[in-house]
Amino acid sequence: MELIKNISTAEQPYLFTRHVHFLNFSRFGGDQPVYINIIRDPVNRFLSNYFFRRFGDWRGEQNHMIRTPSMRQEERYLDINVCILENYPECSNPRLFYIIPYFCGQHPRCREPGEWALERAKLNVNENFLLVGILEELEDVLLLLERFLPHYFKDVLSIYKNPEHRKLGNLTVTVKKAVPSPEALQILYQRMRYEYEFYYYVKEQFHLLKRKFGLKSHVNKLHPRPEFFIPSPLETEEPIDEEEEDDEKWLEDIYKSYCR
Repeated sequence: MELIKNISTAEQPYLFTRHVHFLNFSRFGGDQPVYINIIRDPVNRFLSNYFFRRFGDWRGEQNHMIRTPSMRQEERYLDINVCILENYPECSNPRLFYIIPYFCGQHPRCREPGEWALERAKLNVNENFLLVGILEELEDVLLLLERFLPHYFKDVLSIYKNPEHRKLGNLTVTVKKAVPSPEALQILYQRMRYEYEFYYYVKEQFHLLKRKFGLKSHVNKLHPRPEFFIPSPLETEEPIDEEEEDDEKWLEDIYKSYCR
């Protein structure tokens, strides 16, 4: 209630960016804010977090010591393959069940890996988020944000491509990140099957949205997806030029629904 009050009474325009599990404002008598989010490939997210907690990034040599000062040396230098193959808590569920709970919400079952949390997360994406983008296609995310919310994101792509911004962005690259063995990766894919089902569902919805606004989708060949349990995502090869009037009406409906 305190969070809802603080956000609802903040002076506009207001952008709140924090790690918050989905909260239904209308359930508590508040006006629902415009929700946006960006997710990334689940294994890449896990690996980045695993090594960032241990070694930080290029912003400062000791920033990892500040974030995890109590981490023992044997834990800090624990081989990622050992962590996965020997089923350490950090490399197992429920710790690997990370992305879905943020979209599922506040219910305790949202922290339990399974179909219930997955389906609730999908429902919230469809009903309560203006846009959920894919980090691997960040420039297209920024283009859509500028179109949907120009008051907040005007010229955002130009800012993102500015050399000074790129220089700052390069400092946030995780230090000493390593790729697990194929065997360990296969185990990760199996443990994160719900995360991948959600990721590819969001990716499919994002590609449909891009297609509606004439943006091409390109398949990323660098990170092969685990084919054994996830249906093929919808890929948009060509932009669609027809039905421009419907596109504008659809965008107008978005503003009516979200930007009251």
